[in-house]
Amino acid sequence: MTIELTKDARAQAVASIERYFRENMEEKIGNVAAGGLLGFILEEIGPAIYNKGVADAQERLQTRVSELDFEVHEEEFKYWKKFDRQRKPK
Repeated sequence: MTIELTKDARAQAVASIERYFRENMEEKIGNVAAGGLLGFILEEIGPAIYNKGVADAQERLQTRVSELDFEVHEEEFKYWKKFDRQRKPK
């Protein structure tokens, strides 16, 4: 699965890379080079980050599903129990 960014997100990411180089590196990076670097990161490193997010979401969902029976469990055959409690001799 190819990781795609929206046009706006891509533009913001390229601008962020350019700023990072401007503020933290000895040489600046141009718009085309920043776009190339972003493409490399998305293709090479992006899947690892994406897969981690999917795994985290799966774990969270599995935890919630395993708790489902506790959250929505309803006692069965309880109609007569309420009458039996009322009829107990005191």
